[in-house]
Amino acid sequence: MTTGPARTVAGHSTSERLRARYRLVPWWLRVTVVYVVARLVTGAMLLAFAGVQTANSFTAARPSYLSFAAIWDGAWYRVIASNGYPSTLPVDAAGHVTENAWAFMPAYPFLVRGLMVLTGASFEAVAVVVSLVAGWGAALVFRRLMGRFLDDGRATFATVLFCVAPVSAVFQVAYAEAMGLFLLLVALLLMVDRRWWTMLPVVLLLGMTRPTGLAFAFLVALFLAAWTIRPSWVREAARPTLRTAVPPLTVAAVSGLVGLAWPAIAWAVTGVPKAYTDTELAWRSSYIGWKELVPFAPWIQGAGWWFGQPAGGVLLAVAVVGFAVFVFHPAARRIDLELRLWGVAYVVYLLAVFFPQSSTWRILLPIAPLLGIVALPRSRVYRVLLVAVCIGLQFVWLYTCWWVDGYDWTPP
Repeated sequence: MTTGPARTVAGHSTSERLRARYRLVPWWLRVTVVYVVARLVTGAMLLAFAGVQTANSFTAARPSYLSFAAIWDGAWYRVIASNGYPSTLPVDAAGHVTENAWAFMPAYPFLVRGLMVLTGASFEAVAVVVSLVAGWGAALVFRRLMGRFLDDGRATFATVLFCVAPVSAVFQVAYAEAMGLFLLLVALLLMVDRRWWTMLPVVLLLGMTRPTGLAFAFLVALFLAAWTIRPSWVREAARPTLRTAVPPLTVAAVSGLVGLAWPAIAWAVTGVPKAYTDTELAWRSSYIGWKELVPFAPWIQGAGWWFGQPAGGVLLAVAVVGFAVFVFHPAARRIDLELRLWGVAYVVYLLAVFFPQSSTWRILLPIAPLLGIVALPRSRVYRVLLVAVCIGLQFVWLYTCWWVDGYDWTPP
């Protein structure tokens, strides 16, 4: 007669023991296990696509994992690691600058080159290992950052989402995203901890890894504005004084300067004042032709190209308003204002300069700290479904963007 209750008690006891043992596992080991499992799942997908890949401009048919992981932008990083940057810009018959290496920041390919010299390993092997290690570091820092604001369960689930995100394949291919995201998350963690002077070398390296310098400078400016208007918004006791404002102002200035440094370096080396922006414009010329860069025009142009007008403009407005509601609705306040302001600063930067195309999903990866908002619901069904959706979207992204299917106009 007591069998049922006894089993229930035993079940409760077993569950509690498992939870107790789980809590004894160091947080960094939990994150590492999640990251490794996620990379194995994504790696299996990449191998499956490589197994049916036909010969293309990057690889032979059915390439190895390393060869398949070094296509698209990886081919440009290989050029930079091997030959550096061109002193003469390539142009077409009409005199327009065509696609070239100046579109890519130097920190990642130069690091890969240095490790190639030290180890004698191939570009593909070193580039993928650097991304894997940087992605692991990013996952660890991400968990620390989430732990500043969320309880253990939510912070861990946010990290799971980070590791299985639809574009998380960039953590194991020859792209600079993993390294850039690691540096960005370190900078954000230091900002949350108010370690402004320690941020300076991180911000410098970040700005030479991915084009985020201007966006990060804008973030610090927004932070200072919020601090001035209402200190409690940013957990401060009083409004900034000259002494307390100098460190963040210095970070903003350095980040802004490093954001302008790469276009200046391209100008100095090539002798062409708009070498960098003209190079970037080359990638969108197949969509909208050759146009000058007008701030905030690219998304309007892109919306028109993809959906026509006025439908494109309406969809763009809905997306912008929806993002604003997502970032500032009351539940989102569980995440500190700094991380939400970063999302705003980066999205505004993209709206100003980026043309929406197939690489948009990868370009949005730096707003990953907002996954802390997505991770707030505690429902197990919600969490399981969300992880499943993310893994499914990984397949969709790899099929649509990474796998080369004949004439492919959807680069990742």
